[in-house]
Amino acid sequence: MNPTFTEALRRGGAISITSIGARSGLPRRIEINLHALDGSYHITGRPGAKRDWLANPKANSRFTVHLKNGGAADLAATAAEITDPGERADVIYRILTDCRGNEPEKAQHALPQWVDSAPLAELQLT
Repeated sequence: MNPTFTEALRRGGAISITSIGARSGLPRRIEINLHALDGSYHITGRPGAKRDWLANPKANSRFTVHLKNGGAADLAATAAEITDPGERADVIYRILTDCRGNEPEKAQHALPQWVDSAPLAELQLT
């Protein structure tokens, strides 16, 4: 992969994804947060927020990642929802501390709400 794209993925932040609508079958593009953790990539939304975007990769795991910052590119990807509570807690804690810069105490305080209600998927580039 182009080193510019690799660096843009490693930095994370706002990206867009285009997925196929679970019910409509039509392309749907949204902006979402990408988080890079030790070579793996995750997309997530805020706890309790509407999460229609998660239904689309659950129905059809293939979608397109549109990089914006540091290298414009359209990359083929798949996503798998993370449902195991322990795995969710581990990944979300890392997102809250490593990617969002929260102090560990603040992350621990927020963690139960995030684990219970935040959409979370692991992204794989194809």
